Amino acid sequence: MTGAGTWHITGDLDQFLTHAEDFLRTNPALHTVPLTVTHALRSRGMHLYGEAPPVFGALERDGAVRAAFFRTPPGRLMLTALTTEEADALATQLADRGDKLPGVMAERDTASTFAQAWRRQTGATPGLHARQRLYRLTELTPPHPTPPGHPRVAKAKDREQLICWYGEFVEAIGGDGGVTHDPGEWAEARIAYGGITLWETPDGTPVSMAGITAKVAGQIRVAPVYTPAELRGHGYAGAVTAEVSRVARAAGAEEVLLFTDLANPTSNALYRRIGYRAVVDFARYDFRKGAGPR
Repeated sequence: MTGAGTWHITGDLDQFLTHAEDFLRTNPALHTVPLTVTHALRSRGMHLYGEAPPVFGALERDGAVRAAFFRTPPGRLMLTALTTEEADALATQLADRGDKLPGVMAERDTASTFAQAWRRQTGATPGLHARQRLYRLTELTPPHPTPPGHPRVAKAKDREQLICWYGEFVEAIGGDGGVTHDPGEWAEARIAYGGITLWETPDGTPVSMAGITAKVAGQIRVAPVYTPAELRGHGYAGAVTAEVSRVARAAGAEEVLLFTDLANPTSNALYRRIGYRAVVDFARYDFRKGAGPR
């Protein structure tokens, strides 16, 4: 065992959660993505995000888990917070395994640190893909005035609409953050537990959507929020986001969370107006191939 601890890497979700679930639950806000993804894998099957098997890792030091990661290929590596030494040790181990990583997502400093460690190990050139901010809901303040129309939970009849909008959403943000979804599977799963709400105009036309993840460790994350470009500027996104935030609180969530793209000042201002406050910044890096040491 080194000073950085020992990374235990596995494809066995139950084995991973036996070691790491308590650690992930110590900070549900910061660990919202691994908590929700592992919950989905456990409840809906290991091939939920594609045919390639997921990979998980837990860092143990002095008998306790210090950090964790997961990856659902071909998506990016998703990391909890790491020190420089821990990031170096993980990059070395993954490179020795022959893993091919398209990128990484983590808290800003950890993402940058691991990206440089991966460059040293493989010669890959990291490029900053996106900067995101994690927000938590404090006091919900619904927008006023509310746009014409009303919220409605998406049903089976909305499947094709959800598939279309989900595809447009993923394209607009340049990928889904490293967790790859089949659009049809995604739509069906969300419909099954009432996880998407639509905002409809008075004539019944859907104009915006907002989703919520299942409640895990007391936290629910709002995702995704999407309004087609030609329908923006009417307050639909704010209204539907406020509605799903209310629903999450009513479901007993202790933490209601969401991510925003820091390159989009409009959405960041909107979420602050309805009661969300910044927690921490995240970053996503892509790795471009290079002639590296290995």
